[in-house]
Amino acid sequence: MEKLWLKQYPAGTPAEIDTGRYASVKQIMEECCRDFAGLPAYVNMGVAMSYGELDRESAKFGAWLQQERGFRKGDRVAIMMPNLLQYPVALFGVLRAGLTVVNVNPLYTARELEHQLRDSGARGIVILENFAHTLQDVKGCDALDTVVTTQIGDLFPNPKRALVNLVVKRVKKMVPPWQLPGSVDFRDALAAGARYKLEPVDLGHDDVAFLQYTGGTTGVSKGAILSHGNMTANVLQAAAWLGKGLTPGTEIVITALPLYHIFSLTANCMVFMTLGGKNILITNPRDMKDFVKTLGKYPFSVITGVNTLFNGLLHAQGFAELDFSHLKLALGGGMAV
Repeated sequence: MEKLWLKQYPAGTPAEIDTGRYASVKQIMEECCRDFAGLPAYVNMGVAMSYGELDRESAKFGAWLQQERGFRKGDRVAIMMPNLLQYPVALFGVLRAGLTVVNVNPLYTARELEHQLRDSGARGIVILENFAHTLQDVKGCDALDTVVTTQIGDLFPNPKRALVNLVVKRVKKMVPPWQLPGSVDFRDALAAGARYKLEPVDLGHDDVAFLQYTGGTTGVSKGAILSHGNMTANVLQAAAWLGKGLTPGTEIVITALPLYHIFSLTANCMVFMTLGGKNILITNPRDMKDFVKTLGKYPFSVITGVNTLFNGLLHAQGFAELDFSHLKLALGGGMAV
């Protein structure tokens, strides 16, 4: 059969990808952390985390899940937080332990969260304490036996960590009262995990990496099963299309779309990991004043978004005056841009 569509491919785009290049998302992560160990992987509120640090911290979290909490291959762990340094640490810690990630929208109501936890059979959850009151109102999720809470500044160095957490809780009063008996602090989990070795887990294309829930526009939210084979193939496909003109180890990508969403998870988190890119994590893109201020600090080469985000930026004071001379790629999706 003549593949007529190949004539429409831009020059240099391969007709096929090698789906056997990676066995799992775990392999992608571990190889990239090794190859780009000294480069910054994520920056949030001015604090950078290198690929080497991501490797070490995620190993601690994965080891803690395995050794102290008894998680075994295939168990599900929910992650409920916006774009923070803790997100990739938790994400890759869960995956490296051979577990399945259940991404959760932090703006869910207790009813929506309860449905997702029940439906996924999640044994654990990592949650920003700003939303812990929502989890407190969830009843009867019998499978959930491990709750890890974190504060916005938990992976910042002191005194910034203490100052940010104090302002968020006491000044801006962004943390409603909550009580979750038996919950574990994220930093305590990392400290405990440092005493153990992450046990290797054999993962292949058929193992489940994510239960990625839909928006629920036609009823309750539904969990799409995404295998390691699904994810690695999609990363290779996207990299084949986006990689032209991008230089490994130099690209700076603006990550305002939430990493818990499949667009940002694949494009920003994983594709740019294979390029050794630096992700600038925007925790609250609705704060356009601070968002534009952050954009002005970095010579970003890539930005991803959806219509509402781009429209907001176009109408934000100071956006038109930013330096776009380094910009190579703007990627939009979700609807016609």
